[in-house]
Amino acid sequence: MNLFSLFITASVVNNIIFSQFLGICPFLGVSKKIDTAAGMGLAVIFVIVLSSLITYLVQIFILKPFEIEYLQTIAFILIIAALVQFVEMFLKKSSPGLYKALGIYLPLITTNCAVLGVVLLNIQKDYTFIESMVNAVATPVGFLLAIVLFAGVREKVDSADVPESLKGSPIALVAAGLMSIAFLGFSGLSI
Repeated sequence: MNLFSLFITASVVNNIIFSQFLGICPFLGVSKKIDTAAGMGLAVIFVIVLSSLITYLVQIFILKPFEIEYLQTIAFILIIAALVQFVEMFLKKSSPGLYKALGIYLPLITTNCAVLGVVLLNIQKDYTFIESMVNAVATPVGFLLAIVLFAGVREKVDSADVPESLKGSPIALVAAGLMSIAFLGFSGLSI
């Protein structure tokens, strides 16, 4: 698989939110404003890229040689948790407004199944280092695309005349479902 094809497939065709349904919690929780959604998307990009880099090296140089691949999940979660703590400390110092806006969803990146899913998928699909890094960039770019588009939709819906029974979460879930169907149209895309 060439790298461009891998990038398009990971970011659009097999979008982590709309095709694989991973990372739904921050997608629904932080997508009320475009600025906050973009901040979360950038934090997820940072965490996934760095965790993919580190977990790939841990897998190749520690887990495989010592034949302790069964510790993979534990090791990867510890790496992800450490990186999220780093991001949290960085945002608290450099961007207190964004840190406050992300609230509980920032530390929840640790348990975000999208992050763990990407690092495990890199190993499971036996990607080379370069393929792992392309997948590690493309997948959270797809997450960023999805969450920012959804935040834009939610901002428009908030100002629209929506029946009382659909206001809030119900209309957000309807919009997310419609966006998922729209992204399903990319599944026929072959590059």
